[in-house]
Amino acid sequence: MLERTSPLNGGTIAVQGRVRTGAAVMAVILCIAVSAGVGCKKPEKKAVKEHAVNVQVGKAESRSLRPFVESVGTLNPYEMVNVSSELDGILQTIHVDEGSAVTSRQVIAEIKETDYRLAVEQAAAILKQAEAALANAKQEHERKEALYREELVTKQQYDDIVARVAVAQGDVERAAAGVDLAKEKLTKTRIHAPMAGSINHKKVTAGDYVRNGTLLVSIIRIDLLKLSFTVSEKDVGSIREGQDVTFTVDAFPGREFRGQVKTIYPTLDEKTRSLQIEAVVANTDRNLKPGLFTRVTLYTGPARETVIVPITALIYDGSITKLFVVQGDRAKERKVRIGRKYGELMEITEGLKAKEIVVTVGQNNLMEGVLVNVAR
Repeated sequence: MLERTSPLNGGTIAVQGRVRTGAAVMAVILCIAVSAGVGCKKPEKKAVKEHAVNVQVGKAESRSLRPFVESVGTLNPYEMVNVSSELDGILQTIHVDEGSAVTSRQVIAEIKETDYRLAVEQAAAILKQAEAALANAKQEHERKEALYREELVTKQQYDDIVARVAVAQGDVERAAAGVDLAKEKLTKTRIHAPMAGSINHKKVTAGDYVRNGTLLVSIIRIDLLKLSFTVSEKDVGSIREGQDVTFTVDAFPGREFRGQVKTIYPTLDEKTRSLQIEAVVANTDRNLKPGLFTRVTLYTGPARETVIVPITALIYDGSITKLFVVQGDRAKERKVRIGRKYGELMEITEGLKAKEIVVTVGQNNLMEGVLVNVAR
C-alpha cells in the first residue's frame, strides 16, 4: 500500500488501489501493440505499373509531286456575240433555233426586202439622170470652150458652163454613192452569222417588226471554253501563263479535263484579295457546257521529291505545328514546318525524314516520352 501526506491536515492517504489499476491498463495496451506488430518499422510501398497510350501510326513517305493550287471555277463560252438588225422592217424568216449550230457567214434571218430593193432601183434612176445632165453639160462646155477661144463668148459665160460641169459631176458622184448605199442596205436584209458557234438565245420570231439595233440572236463558241477561277493573294507569285490546269465536274464523275492558263487579270479584287485567272479548254466533242461548276487544280511547277504525312498526324498549337513520332515504344514530339496540301496529305519541309513512324490517331493524349501501344 502507498501513502501520501495530506496538505490539509498533515495525515496520510492510501493510493494503492489506483496505482494497481493504471498498471493493469498499461499492460493491456502493451500486449495489444505487441500482438499487432506495432514497432519502429515503416510500411513498404508497392511499385506502380506505367500505363501505355493506345495510338495508330503511319509512315512518312517521299513522293515525286507537283506543287499546285486548288480552287473552284466556272466554264464560260470562249466567245459570245449578240446579232442585231441593222435595218427597220418586218422579219420575214429566221432560220435557226436555240441550240442550232451555225457556220461563219451563214444566213440566219431575212428582213422583207421589197422596200430596200425599190430603193436601189430609185437610186439607180437618179444616177442615170445625173449622168445625163453631166453629159449635156460636158457637150455645152466643149462648144463654149471653142467659142471662148475665138472670143465669141464672154469670160462670164465660159465660167458659168465650167461651173455647171462641176456641179453635174458632183451630182453623179452623189447619185452613185446613193446607189451603193441602197445596195448595201439591201444586202443587210439577209443577216449572217459573224462566227461559227451555237445559238444561245433567240429573241424574235418571223413576222416581228424589228428596228435598227434590235437583238435577234446570241451566238456562243463552245469548241473552246474559258475556265474562270480565282487564286488567293499568297499564291499570286507562282502563277504564270501557260501553266497546266486540270479540273473535274459533277456531270462527268471520274473524268479529268485539262487546259492551260491564258489570261491573268492585272489587279486583285479588293474585297476578296483574290486574282482572276482564265484558262483555255478544248471542247471538240462539245460535252462540256458553259456554266458548269468546276473543281480546279492549277500546277505551279515541275514535280519534286517531297516528304508527306497524313493531315491527321498534325497538331496545331498557335503558330507552332508539331507531331509525334514513335521511337521504340516511346512517343517523341517533333516541331515541323509544313508546305503544300496534297489532298489528304501534307508536305513536311523541315523536321521529319521519310520512313519515320508518325502517330496519326491518339496524339492528343501524348506527351514527350510517354509509353505507347501501337494498335494493329
